Amino acid sequence: MTAEISQASTQVTVERPRSQRLVSIDVLRGVTVGFMILVNNNGSDDLAYRALNHSPWNGFTPTDLVFPTFLFIMGISLVLSMVGRLESGVSRASLFPHVLKRFALLILLGLIVNGFPYFHLETLRIYGVLQRFAVCYLLGVLLLFATRKISAMAAITVAILVGYWVLLRWVPVPGHGVPVRDFPLLDRDINLTAWIDRHVFPGRLFEGTRDPEGLLSDLPSFASMLLGMMTAFWLRSVRSSRTKLAGLLVASVALLAAGAIWNLSFPINKRLWTSSYVLFAGGWSLLGLAITYYLFDIRKIAVRRATFALVFGMNAISAYVLSELLCSAVNAIHISATQSLERWIYFTFFAPIVNPAFGSMLYSMCFVFVCWVPMYVLYRSKIFIKL
Repeated sequence: MTAEISQASTQVTVERPRSQRLVSIDVLRGVTVGFMILVNNNGSDDLAYRALNHSPWNGFTPTDLVFPTFLFIMGISLVLSMVGRLESGVSRASLFPHVLKRFALLILLGLIVNGFPYFHLETLRIYGVLQRFAVCYLLGVLLLFATRKISAMAAITVAILVGYWVLLRWVPVPGHGVPVRDFPLLDRDINLTAWIDRHVFPGRLFEGTRDPEGLLSDLPSFASMLLGMMTAFWLRSVRSSRTKLAGLLVASVALLAAGAIWNLSFPINKRLWTSSYVLFAGGWSLLGLAITYYLFDIRKIAVRRATFALVFGMNAISAYVLSELLCSAVNAIHISATQSLERWIYFTFFAPIVNPAFGSMLYSMCFVFVCWVPMYVLYRSKIFIKL
C-alpha cells in the first residue's frame, strides 16, 4: 500500500515503495493493523483479557489506542503524499475527482463490511470505521487545499477539542436538560452525540441507542488525524533526525500529560471520542512513532526484521476488510441454533487451554495469522492493493 492507509484506487497495481518513504510509518501501520485484528476477534469478548477489549465506557485500555493511531498515521501519510504533489505543481482541480472517488469507495466498502453477509437494507448500519476514515480523509484533503500552515492546523485542533467539550458539557440535550445539572456528564444514552445519532439514523446504530462512530464524534476524530498531519510537517522539516526524534518524544509526553489532566473533568472515553481521549491516545501514537522512527529510520534496523508488520502495513485496508468479512462469515455459520462457528471453534479448541482468557488470546493470534497469510502472498509478489 502507498503512504496512506485510506488512500486507494480501484485497480490492483504492482509497485515498488519509494526510496524516500519512512519505514517507521509502514511498520507502525502494520503493528496497528495486526493489533486491531487481534482485539476485534477474541472468540468470546466477555471472557477475553481486559486489555484486549475496549473500555466499557470511561477509561482506557490498549485496545482503545488502535483506531486513533490509524487516523494519526493516515494524517501523516496524507501530508507526505498530497503535499508533495501540490508542491510539484499538480493542481487541486485535477486531484479532487480522485479524492472524491476514494471517499466514495471507502464509504461503499464500509457499507459492505457492515452488511455482509445478509445485507438487511432496512437496518443496515450507516456509520462505521471505514466511513470515519472517509470523512476524515476528505476533511484532511480540503484543509491541505486551503492551507499548509501548522499554526492554522494547531488552531483548528484546539477549536475542535474545546468546542466538542463545550457541546458535551454545556449544550442542553432536548428532553433531558443540561449535562451535570440534570444528568451525569457523559451519560451512556443521555448525551448530545447519542441524541443526534438516534435522530439521524434511527434503528441503524451499532449499540442500538448510540454508535461509537457517530456523526458528531467525527469532529474530534478529525482532530486525531490533525495530530498526524502536524507530525508529518515536523518529519518533513530540514531538522536532523535526532532533533525530530526529540520533538516526537516531547510532544508525546505533553499530550499524555494534557490528556490525563483533562480526564479529571472531561473523562477519557473512546466511544464518545472525548477531547481528553484525543490527547491521551495521540500521546501514545506519538510514542509509538518515536520508537519505530528511532529503530528503522535512525538506527536503520534491517527491514526484514519487521516483515510481519510490513505485510499488514503495506496492504492495510485490504487486511482490515478481509478480517471483518472473515469474522462476519464465521459468525454467520451456525453449528447449532445457539452457537456460531466462531464460538464453537473457540470453546472446543481454545477455551480449555490454561483458562478461557488465555484461550481467547490464542484464538485471536490464530485469526491474525489466517489474515496475514494472504497478505504475505501479496507482499512477496510486490502487489499493494489500492482500493
